[in-house]
Amino acid sequence: MTSAPQDRSGGGWPLIDGWARASLSPDGLRLWQTLTHRSACLSCAWGTGGQNGGFRDELGEPLQRCLKSVEAIQAELQPAVAPGLLVGRPLAELQQLDSAACDRLGRLDRPLLCRAGSDSYEPIGWEEAMDRLAEAFRQPDPTRVASYSSGRSSNEAAYLLQLLLRALGSNNLADCSDLCHAPSTVGLSRVFGSGTSMVNLDSLQQADGVVLVGSNAPANHPRLMNELIRLRDRGGTVIVINPVLEAGLLRFGSPAFPIRGLLGGGNPIASVFLQPRPGSDTAVFLGLQKALHGAGAIPWDFVRAHSDGWELLQQQITTSPWEAITACCGLSREELEHAAARLAACRAVVFAWAMGITHHANGTGNVQAIANTAVLSGNVGRPGTGTMPIRGHSNVQGFGSMGVTVRLREPMRLALEQLLGRPLSRVPGYDTRALIEAADRGGVETLLCLGGNLYGANPDSAQARRAIGRIDTVVHVATKPNTGHFHGLGRRQTLLLPVFNRFETPHRTTVESGNNWVRLNEPGRSHLRSGLLRSEVELLADLAQRLFGAEPIAWQRLQDPVYVRELIARTVPGYDAMAGIDDERREFEVAGRVFNEPRFPTATGRAQLAVTPLPDLTLPGPDHFGGLAPGQPGLVLSLITARSYGQHNTVVYKPGDSDRAMPHRQTILMNAGDLAACGLAAHQRVTVQGEAGRLDGIEIIPGAIRAGAALMFYPEANGLMRAVIDPESGTPAFKRVPVLVKG
Repeated sequence: MTSAPQDRSGGGWPLIDGWARASLSPDGLRLWQTLTHRSACLSCAWGTGGQNGGFRDELGEPLQRCLKSVEAIQAELQPAVAPGLLVGRPLAELQQLDSAACDRLGRLDRPLLCRAGSDSYEPIGWEEAMDRLAEAFRQPDPTRVASYSSGRSSNEAAYLLQLLLRALGSNNLADCSDLCHAPSTVGLSRVFGSGTSMVNLDSLQQADGVVLVGSNAPANHPRLMNELIRLRDRGGTVIVINPVLEAGLLRFGSPAFPIRGLLGGGNPIASVFLQPRPGSDTAVFLGLQKALHGAGAIPWDFVRAHSDGWELLQQQITTSPWEAITACCGLSREELEHAAARLAACRAVVFAWAMGITHHANGTGNVQAIANTAVLSGNVGRPGTGTMPIRGHSNVQGFGSMGVTVRLREPMRLALEQLLGRPLSRVPGYDTRALIEAADRGGVETLLCLGGNLYGANPDSAQARRAIGRIDTVVHVATKPNTGHFHGLGRRQTLLLPVFNRFETPHRTTVESGNNWVRLNEPGRSHLRSGLLRSEVELLADLAQRLFGAEPIAWQRLQDPVYVRELIARTVPGYDAMAGIDDERREFEVAGRVFNEPRFPTATGRAQLAVTPLPDLTLPGPDHFGGLAPGQPGLVLSLITARSYGQHNTVVYKPGDSDRAMPHRQTILMNAGDLAACGLAAHQRVTVQGEAGRLDGIEIIPGAIRAGAALMFYPEANGLMRAVIDPESGTPAFKRVPVLVKG
């Protein structure tokens, strides 16, 4: 379709109802105290907070908190896990709990241990826990020690984690970003020499066009919706590309715009809505490039002056037949030409995307295709233009900046070697999928998980559980229980260590937003009075001091976050301003990432364009999955796994999804035409067979999804899929999973 229908909407009164229920709950007062605390949002990387105050963004604009933030804070304000709910409870019972039930157990408030041969966790003291942790890290071969992390922690904790591992001699710094936006980092680094957003909030507010691809921002990044509403109000264009016709991407009712947003049925979002086949994004963007070329809308003087590789890309555009492009993406030439005309009519365009782009076997190629289009349309290197990956965890980008990555940049490597006084190991580290494969081979002895849910976040759940179970010692550092704490158990021992969350930590910390803004979090205190929580900085510094003593740096001094920030300023590119943040209390933008002129940190100073081949999207037949019985209804579909509206990453807050009319999590969203063609019916219970497993009793929900595609919830559907990996980035293909649906 071209013009977006406007008969559906997201947000609106359910958001007000959510805020009201939270405010009137027994924890309502504490919730509002936390919301106004000077610390960054716990939810997505578009969240607000920090030194500007709980509701203000980096430009000082008020009323910028969303319901997603409320849900995350409410979960952290729970009481401690009650006696008997976790300690001494059989693991077999705990393993029956889903994500929501695990989260509702409450807050962890004391160190716990599960020994080999035991069927439950038991409490232990911090001293014994740290002794066990240090012993597990003292491996003759440091490459058998690894970490996994999420973006809920601070920059300071992230920096200590990577410094500790690298000082030990290990580069095994797996991170949740390996499972989501690694293709963005790799693809953008190749094209522009920088792997983050080149757009800040001020620049976005100067755009008159946004191309939003593979993102359900109303659910996962609600604050971004305010910027899209403002853009439409100033006469701008929003082109949405998504196989699912998400209600909130058509119209969205934001409490920040109460008259139209709540009383007027929502604010219009999409000017144009394209529904391609899952996984065909390179074809979509090649089609847009071809349409721009045919209309004479490519500014060739700009492209020649500021990019390399444009000749081969021009050749691909001119020689690729429209028939191949439209057959791949499932969109007509007319649809692509209409969208390209709307794009060309804009003065300044931002290209934004989320995991609908990166979760593919060619995810890096998808990102490069978007970057190519941004350059070919002249929308890079000036205010109001550029590429903007929309990241999930609130500090996942900060972890990469701090060096928690298997792709450590050379300037930071050299700075760390100078700090430590010796060369770092050149043995390649394990990213998240490589970590699972290595563990499955018996190649990992010790694993420290700084937050996150390694088990729940991986495809092929059976393999993930088996692989983690072959690790001798597994250590989970967390604020609340999750499914990984009961399925991700070590062979000899599993430690579960409780820490303060961001707004409780008794010292200042920093985080980095998805748009390169470093926020300062003021100290807080916990409502849990047990006194058995530790800060992540304290825990990691204690471990480092036990392992290394006082050489070659003063490891014990790392208990002081101010000193950690001094080291960050010395060794992390773009973070020079960190040195004065404690004295000046001034948040800052990371230097060298937002490009207001078309000169980039590549070898030539120009963008590096590259051809992006069209993918083969052929699906296997039913026999690939064991076949159908004679007369049995069924069909093979391309499955998209996604988060519900009441969910943050693997943590589920609400079981249903009213915007998609999916009342519970054992559902599959299908196209009504597909149902009619294969003999299945709405609300029928079916079996979904994947390449790695099957799920029975799944309810069919008819919805506005492209024919040939289906949608199920993550992480429940992870067990269906084998791990198909983008070879360029190591990220799994969660968004195009072949499955057989059968009655």
